[in-house]
Amino acid sequence: MRTAMGKRWRGALGLLALAGLLAACDPQNISELEEGVSTEADVRERFGAPEAVWEGEDGAQVYEYNRQPAGHTNYMITIGPDGRMASLRQVLNPRTFAQVQVGMPMETVRRMLGKPMKITTYALKRETHYDWRYFESPGVGESKVFTVVFDPDLRVVSTMSGPDPEPERNR
Repeated sequence: MRTAMGKRWRGALGLLALAGLLAACDPQNISELEEGVSTEADVRERFGAPEAVWEGEDGAQVYEYNRQPAGHTNYMITIGPDGRMASLRQVLNPRTFAQVQVGMPMETVRRMLGKPMKITTYALKRETHYDWRYFESPGVGESKVFTVVFDPDLRVVSTMSGPDPEPERNR
């Protein structure tokens, strides 16, 4: 029993260490990419395979590079129809959160913010909460959690932001 528990803890710690390494590499990877010049191959070489690929405007593709649950960032990298990087955005920030509107479908929010760190369903309240961990300023300040509350039809009812309940573990 102790051996199985020890393996689980080692596995969990290994995943957290890997997430930390990925986050530590992000600034260097970003600095090596240039909008309009870097290619899809350059992006994949530095960031690997995307978590998700979304259809963008005019034939572009948006690559999602998620750093949740332990990280505080989600990157959306747009590859234009010419195969070059058109933009690289870190989307977990108050400016992007302000674009989430009541009535918006979950899929639109998911495309805007990336995969959440946690999804919690409250059956009695008939609500589902999606949580994203972030810093108010990039890499600075307290760890916070942005929550989007969805109704049973997975449409936005409300949003809120508050302190991270596990700030020491997620720095």
